[in-house]
Amino acid sequence: MDAPGAVEYEPASVKELLAEMKDTAELLIDLSYSAVLLGSDDLAEEVLTLEERMDVLQLRTRMSLLMAARSVDDAEQLAPVLGVVGAAEGISDAAGDIAAVVLEEVGLPDALRTALPEAVETLVRATVHEDSEYAGRTLGGINLETETGVRVIAIRRGGDWLLNPDRETRLDGGDVVLLRGPDDGISTVYGTATRTAYSPPEPTDAGIDDLDRAVDSIVLMKNMSELAVDLAYGSVLFDSEEVAGEVAELEAEVDALQSRFEAWTLRAAARVDDPVALRGLVRIGTSTEEISDAALEISEGVLRGIGAHPVVTEAVLESDEVIVRLTVTPGSELDGVTLGEREVKTETGTRVIAVRRPGEGDDDWVVSPGPETRLNGGDVILAKGTRTGADRLAELVS
Repeated sequence: MDAPGAVEYEPASVKELLAEMKDTAELLIDLSYSAVLLGSDDLAEEVLTLEERMDVLQLRTRMSLLMAARSVDDAEQLAPVLGVVGAAEGISDAAGDIAAVVLEEVGLPDALRTALPEAVETLVRATVHEDSEYAGRTLGGINLETETGVRVIAIRRGGDWLLNPDRETRLDGGDVVLLRGPDDGISTVYGTATRTAYSPPEPTDAGIDDLDRAVDSIVLMKNMSELAVDLAYGSVLFDSEEVAGEVAELEAEVDALQSRFEAWTLRAAARVDDPVALRGLVRIGTSTEEISDAALEISEGVLRGIGAHPVVTEAVLESDEVIVRLTVTPGSELDGVTLGEREVKTETGTRVIAVRRPGEGDDDWVVSPGPETRLNGGDVILAKGTRTGADRLAELVS
């Protein structure tokens, strides 16, 4: 009789398993921080359920990879793939630790919950009104992400959560949706969905400078770690040592931030009534740093000159959110304008995560470009988003 949860080998597509692991890992990051932001036990439980699913996926993938290795050359080529598998599992474990902070009611400063919505993009929860123009329509029919830059990352219908909804997913009145995107897009979508105006949370001042610095550090670490993961997959997809080098730089910066975060938290502990209440903050800081470590593991094969195995490249291409590399053509719509002026994120539903500017010597990389970043003919951009959005972005640069 098999033990509960036993996993046995069965023939499976490594490409499909890797694509599912990538999508699940990225969803876990979103959901774990959402659980903290909303103080939601339901979301935290979903994170732990997905973490168990990831355990099964990584075991099945490792089994398939071991069956595929028949020579020294195979082992050398597949070793970085095992690194990608381990990294996705590491992200999953870190997300589970973040969710456990909610379930164990360890406690968190209010300042963290008000700071998190501004981490890269605003994240809010909204209930679809019965009379909303979204009710009864699919996400594809609404064309939500392309039109507004806002993505629905999860839907709660009744007592169940629908994770990673796609274009065919229909919104119904009463659905609770988690929305992620730029402020202007969030305001529009929230208003249309709920038929009420969006009011962003008022910032909370902890009243203790060191604690405020610690909270700010976690938000910055979160932003940098998520960017590192995106760039890591980009480095694998395009077999780019330059992009992998940027991942290594980000990981080093997150390590330095964590050291400062720990110092500020310890100083703050001497000034709060109950220092034990800072445990949740410490756990989240540690887990966030582990996500950046995982990003470096994804790109390690590229950094060491082994290159990217085709199966990983194909898996990234087949995941729910694609990463594309495009060159800005001189005279195109994006030549000579800033990302903010052209509202690239809102118009295409894609997020530009890096820009490479050709130079006389080494190329210059702009990592995590903002609205003020100006694009010029010849620039190479890395962007992440839906396939439809990527096609629209390709039109703008060509």
